[in-house]
Amino acid sequence: MNSTLTSDVIGRRVEVNGEHATVRFSGIVPPVAGLWLGVEWDNPERGKHDGSHEGTVYFKCRHPTGGSFIRPNKVNFGVDFLTAIKNRYVLEDEPKEEETEQIVIIGNKPVETIGFDSVIKQQSQLSKLQDVSLRNCAVNGAGDKGGIAKACPNIRSIDLSKNLLSSWEEVTDIANQLKHLEVLNLSENKLTFPSSSPSPTGTFSTLKVLVLNRTGITWAEVLCCASGWPVLEKLYLESNNIVISERLEQLILSDIGISSIHFPDAGIGCKTSMFPSLQYLVLNDNQIAQWSFMNELDKLQSLHALSCTRNPLTEGSKDAQTTRQFIIARIGQLRTLNKCAIEPEERRGAELDYRKAFGNEWKKAGGHQDPEKNRPNKEFLEAHPRYQALCLKSMTVQKVKGLLSRLLKVPVSELLLSYESPKMPGKEIELENDLQSLQFYSVENGDCLLVRW
Repeated sequence: MNSTLTSDVIGRRVEVNGEHATVRFSGIVPPVAGLWLGVEWDNPERGKHDGSHEGTVYFKCRHPTGGSFIRPNKVNFGVDFLTAIKNRYVLEDEPKEEETEQIVIIGNKPVETIGFDSVIKQQSQLSKLQDVSLRNCAVNGAGDKGGIAKACPNIRSIDLSKNLLSSWEEVTDIANQLKHLEVLNLSENKLTFPSSSPSPTGTFSTLKVLVLNRTGITWAEVLCCASGWPVLEKLYLESNNIVISERLEQLILSDIGISSIHFPDAGIGCKTSMFPSLQYLVLNDNQIAQWSFMNELDKLQSLHALSCTRNPLTEGSKDAQTTRQFIIARIGQLRTLNKCAIEPEERRGAELDYRKAFGNEWKKAGGHQDPEKNRPNKEFLEAHPRYQALCLKSMTVQKVKGLLSRLLKVPVSELLLSYESPKMPGKEIELENDLQSLQFYSVENGDCLLVRW
């Protein structure tokens, strides 16, 4: 290994006998002569020390046995993207046909050429590739500038998991040459991500699915990079030890191109365990176009204020007031929408209009006023997860007593109803007027109904 190579090896990803590591040191380690590389293993059990030798600290590791010193000739620094593509996809094991001689005129001189057919065949093979898997192929970067775009311009899906990529910059150098890229898997590459400047404009303009499992990315880095993924539909972040503070109360996500959100830990009508303290969320100037986005926001336990102006969902409708009503009806705990307070009377009206707007659809899907016959299908419940709760809120105290009477075999006249709310701990509110609805008493999803007889 020459001095030019060793000057920039720090931080490079390497492979040694099937194990991956990151170079943390390059230099002399007395008393043994010669050049050494200090590496931190992905698997700390593979190492012997923490980067120290005979009392001298040469580099630092996260684990006390995560480091080793290795001779450079034992280390595989990998290959560029195009070399890996050719190694995997160019069919070199086919029976060779007899190479034909061709005469090509260059300028005024005839030039004999042999082997042009095989070169053209290889180029044709690569240009047809659309779905590529280079998992564990020791890819370390893009290689020669423009080479990928020239050789395989039609790639739409790449699996680059478990390679030797070390930075997001190396990823963008590859992606910038693939104008049709829609799916990118970078799992198990220990990457460094930018903390301020996102990817160049247009690099990921067609990317819809991005897999970053086990890459070491942080939540702050996700938010920083997100603006560079304008049409992204799915983002996978498994096993990254991402920590989002449980005390986070405000989150500003304006103008980042977000179009969808999903909390997989919470089903229909349930609350997510994520962002338990989040009260204020700003989503202005994004690509939100589906009502399912608002349904997901209802899963946030503490969301009280939302701003979502200048989105297709809010700007595309001719009736801004109806859009506001539907957002209020879909997010039960919301108190402020687009900086305007939601008064109790407005909420009651919004939820009533919402029920009327989708009442026929509810009935066609299997909904019924009789709770024993009320079985709307899954499609309706997914599209309108709060509708059932809103129907319950519209029931009168008298009707609730009738249902409980049949269930408990107790005369209606002997039933006394009250409820407790998490918002008013220690306070019990009696439902004393049989003709009033549960909504009149502000009964909400999550409240506890108390029945005495």
